[in-house]
Amino acid sequence: MRKLSVGVIAGLWLLAAIPVLAHHSVSMYDMANPTTVVGVVQRVEWTNPHAYIYVKATTVAGGAAQTGAGDEWAIEIDSPNFLKHNGWTSTTLKAGDTATFTGGRAKDGARTMRCTTVKLSSGLVLRS
Repeated sequence: MRKLSVGVIAGLWLLAAIPVLAHHSVSMYDMANPTTVVGVVQRVEWTNPHAYIYVKATTVAGGAAQTGAGDEWAIEIDSPNFLKHNGWTSTTLKAGDTATFTGGRAKDGARTMRCTTVKLSSGLVLRS
């Protein structure tokens, strides 16, 4: 009976973990064909579980399309905790800053991407 109880509890824990794993999927982004967006930061949302940077693009290259200049892009980056461990602060990027964002564009063509690196105007490159 004790073994059965332990097995049931372990199974329930595994089932509870499945939604957590699904949350971190990047399947909606084309990570195999990187896109680079250069633009001016409009606003930064330093929130969990992922921070977002909204950018007015000046140049878009790579990935599935070479278009999008002048459009607003939603750039998804990691959680604030992860970012802090990689040199970020909540003021690393501010409205009006220019930066280069590289990552996977949304497969459905939306002007959003899952960013992997950010190059600041100072030349510093940060993981995102």
